[in-house]
This record gives sequence, C-alpha cells and structure tokens, in this order.
Amino acid sequence: MFSITSPRVPTLLKQHPDAVAALLCGVLVLLGWLTLQSGWLGLALLILPAAYVIGGYESAREGLTTLFEEKELDVDLLMIVAALGAAALGLWRREYSFIVDGAVLILIFSISGALEGYAMQRTERSIRGLMNLTTDTARVWRNGREEEMAIATLQIGNEIIVKPGELVPTDGVIVEGFSALNQAPITGESMPVEKTIGDEVFAGTINGSGALRLKLHQPPESSLIQRVIRLVEQAQTETPPSQQFIERFERGYAKAIVILGILFALLPPFLWGWSWETTIYRALIFLVVASPCALMAATMPALLSGIANGARQGILFKNGAQLELIGRVRAIAFDKTGTLTTGKLQVVQIMTVDQDKTQMLKVASALESLSEHPIGEAVVRFAQKQQIDWERATNVQAHPGWGITGEIDQQLAIVGKAAFVREYAISWSDALTAFVQQLEASGNTVIWVAYAGKPMGVIAIADQIRSEAQSTIARLRQLGIREIVMLTGDNDLTARSIADELGIDQVYSELLPEHKVDVIRLLQRQYGTVAMVGDGINDAPALAQASIGIAMGAAGSDVALETADIVLMADRLERLIGAIRLGRRAQRVVKQNIVFALSFVVLLLVTNFLGDITLPLGVVGHEGSTVLVTLSGLRLLRN
Repeated sequence: MFSITSPRVPTLLKQHPDAVAALLCGVLVLLGWLTLQSGWLGLALLILPAAYVIGGYESAREGLTTLFEEKELDVDLLMIVAALGAAALGLWRREYSFIVDGAVLILIFSISGALEGYAMQRTERSIRGLMNLTTDTARVWRNGREEEMAIATLQIGNEIIVKPGELVPTDGVIVEGFSALNQAPITGESMPVEKTIGDEVFAGTINGSGALRLKLHQPPESSLIQRVIRLVEQAQTETPPSQQFIERFERGYAKAIVILGILFALLPPFLWGWSWETTIYRALIFLVVASPCALMAATMPALLSGIANGARQGILFKNGAQLELIGRVRAIAFDKTGTLTTGKLQVVQIMTVDQDKTQMLKVASALESLSEHPIGEAVVRFAQKQQIDWERATNVQAHPGWGITGEIDQQLAIVGKAAFVREYAISWSDALTAFVQQLEASGNTVIWVAYAGKPMGVIAIADQIRSEAQSTIARLRQLGIREIVMLTGDNDLTARSIADELGIDQVYSELLPEHKVDVIRLLQRQYGTVAMVGDGINDAPALAQASIGIAMGAAGSDVALETADIVLMADRLERLIGAIRLGRRAQRVVKQNIVFALSFVVLLLVTNFLGDITLPLGVVGHEGSTVLVTLSGLRLLRN
C-alpha cells in the first residue's frame, strides 16, 4: 500500500497515465451511478462530468488533432460525440441515466487506449537495451601510453587496447596480439573465433584471454553494433500494411456514421414529416447505437483472453496484434545457435587408438582444466560427468590457434589440432583419419590427444540440437507452414549438417545481422507474413523486421526479448506450435465477433429507423451486444 503523498504515485502517473485515467474514470462512473440511484442528483452531476473529462480527454485530444491537422474523422471523435449526445439528451429530457450511458462509452474507449499505449513503448526499450552493449570510452594507445577517450571522439587511425575479458568498444583491425573472441552476440557463431593480426573484430564482442591492439579503420558510428541499432529503429518504426488498413477502416467508419447522423438529423422532417423533436431523438439514438464499442470489443477482449491463455502455456505475447498475426504466418525463419541448438558445446564422440577412453580423458582433462577455451571447458565438463579424476599437469603452455601442451608424470602430453599434435606424436592410422574426416563433415570440431609421443585418440565436440527441434519442424509442416529456413553466422558445413538432421531445406549461413534482415525482407516479399525465431543480440534487427519476432525466453538476450513480439518461456521451442494454434483460434473468434457486432449494429439501426426503439433500449442493445461479444472473446481462455 502507499499513501497519496508517496513518491510512487507521480511515478505511476508518469509511466502509466492512460491506465490511471481509465481506472479513475471507472471509479467515477461507478460512484456517479450509485449517487444517481440514491437520488443525489447534484452530486451525480458533479461526478459524472469528471468521469467524462478524465476518461475522454486523451480520445478527444487525438480525435480533434486528427480532425484539424489531418482533416480526418476517427472513432475517438465519434465516441466523444456519441457520449456527449447521450449526456445532452439526458439533461434535455431529464433522464439522467443517459449521462451514465455516455460515461460507460467513454470508459470502454479509455481502457482500450490504455492497452494500446503499452505497445508503443517497445522501440524505446529495444534501443535502450542495444545501447547497453556499447561502452562510452576506449583505451587509446598514444605516445607510448594508454589514454581513456570517449568513443565519439575516436578517429580513423587511432590504436585501441583491448585487454583479456573486455568488451570490444568499436570495430577495428588487429595490429598486435592474438585471441579467441566470443562473437555469438553479434554474428551468432556457436564457438569463439580465433583472430590474429589483420583480422577484423566487432564492437560488442567479448575478448578472450589475449591482449589486442586494434586500429580503427572506420568511424565509430559505422560499427556493426551501431548498424544493428539503426536497423532495429528502422524496422520498428515502419507501420505494417495491416495496421494501415485498420486505421483507414476506423476513419472511414467514423466518416460514414457522422455523415449519416447529420442526414438523419435533417432529412426526416422533410421526407416523412417527422417532428424535429422526434428527429433529434432518433438521431441521438443513431449516434449511440452506431458507436463502434461492440466492434472494438470484438477484438481486444478476445486477444487479451488469448494472451492470458498463452501465458499459462509459457507463451508471452507482447500485444494482441501479434496474436492475430501468428495465425497468418506462412513462412518461419529460425536462428540456429541457441534456438534450434542449445548453444552449449558438448563432447559428442570419442575414438581411441588402442587406449582406454578413461585414460585418454584423464590426459586431456589434465591439460584442458588449465585452459579457459570453451572447447577445454566442454572436455572438462564431460570428464566430470564421467566421474574421472586426473593428475595435475605441469609446465602447461597454450599455443593460441593450435592447442595446449604440458607434462604428466614427466611425459609430454598434447591436445589440439591435427597438424599441431602430429609434430609431437607418431602418425596415426588411416582409419582414424577417415573417422575424423567423417566427424568434421558432420559439422563437429575435432581435437587430437597424444601422450609420450604416441597418439591416444580424438574427441569430437559440437553444439547440440535441441531435443524437441526435429519434432517441432515436422509439426510446423503439418500445420501448413509453406517455408521454413535456417539463418546462422556459422560456417556452411556445420549449418547444412544441422539443417539436414532437422529436415530444413533452405539454409542461409555465414550471415551478419544486416544480412539476416535482408533474408527476412526477401521472405516477406514472397510469403507476406513471416515469423523470425531467435535468441541473440545478432537476431534483434531480424526480429524487429519480421512480421512476428519470436524470442527464446531463458537463453534469449535482453535485446532479443525486448525486440520480439512473442517470447517462448523456459526455452521450450515446441511452444511455437501452441502459439500458432492459439493465433488461428483467435482469428476465428475475432472474425465471428466482428460479424456479430456489425450485424447487431445494423439491426439496431434498422429498428431505430422504423421507430420501434427508445434510447434506453438502444443503449441496452448497444451495451448488451458489447457484453455478448466480450463473453465470446473469453472463449479463448480455454485451452
């Protein structure tokens, strides 16, 4: 609880003004109705206008802004006119319940406006998350010493120092040093990439164990991470065609109702001899029953129910529009690392040369336990799971890009690439070489182990495919998804090996973030509504560009989660099937609701024209249809 003087109150007003306005409006409408029922007319006439002002201010402002600046009418202004018309009629005929009816119309629209407001904050949050990946300063090597400089002041030709474990501050070319860099946040590569003099490194990547000196070869604003930020901004500020259609329909509807309302208020006395009092009365009824509350309720309650249902299933929809869109998806693009795969390196195969596997793992772990390389960590984890103990190696020395050496019981032990190990060990059999070639062709990374001048065997390491990935792809095809593609920054051999195992025909490999966006745009031109499933920072621009961006929850980066429209919680890829099915159900329910709402509006309008309806009955019919449509939408709460 907090008092009215609590500092959290202005914060709440600042962060959620529309929601607070809708809540206050609802409270005032309830109080106004209660006071009216109690016979306190004066108090009711003070409370209800406050509900009109608080709940209708934003709609009136938007409606008038659209009218004066764009010369267009929209539903917001139509709602205000209908509500004020009901209030004026209530005062004129001294039937004050009409004022409550107008307040309820305003309340419905203020709630809808509050819900829409949350969806408008995504772009700012996404850009803010991306900016957290960049540093403000860099260490510049100048006149034989280090100087701290702001990134914005760097110039082409500056030399930058990046120490082990640090974030690379901006793109550059290595002029001194050697290290393995974790590029997964930018390129999506599943394994650290070893880089040396002449290689380019990207801002936002994480340096390994080697110190680097970089030369700035392009302005900081042209770095890869800055391009990612601009891509997210561009993709999220573009209005999709579906939203444009909704806006045009809303304004067209409002125009038609206003024009018909004016004609209704002017022509009947001349055409059918109605009295002016009857004509105005029927015109006001027309404005009330034609107000599109039922039509608007046809969508939002259904989508909110679907969102609640999805949350129970571990599917987080960030707004209702995406729940509808996911049901219309015709093509899906998957990121590989961390989405179709676990993103964690594991030992997948071991082959020895006349040696016990346990003995070979003891030698490998004695060396790799002193290494910070991810491959070494995977070997050590595997040995620990096998409950294998090893002796501590001595004189251990890392050979960047090649392997690691050390002594065990005063005998030389070597772990690393084939060419490196071959320098220290007797050559191995053709059978082992053929086996290694087969492993590498399947997308595995293979390290060799030798001890005391003799080869012991090989260990294959790979990023593991998610257990549910293959069945998910198969079920997507059963649902009628026409195109399924895989996007990755990994090499083509590894990518195609995984794609073949999953049954994915179309593969785009060795991609940078901007290239993924190009692929999404290509798919959109071919198939229209396209979903992108990813988990990394490198996926953020593609997630934003896609019709529906879907992020993996537990492993997803903050930027991917902020950018995405849908989040699959707990990294459960199979929940994508549930999301699509729920989206298709939502489509059916919304269409049924729209047909019912429009049909009921037509029925009320015809009845009003024939003179067989009073304003109270019109309000009851109008609000009753809204309630029925809302209850229909609640069907989506059921699994």
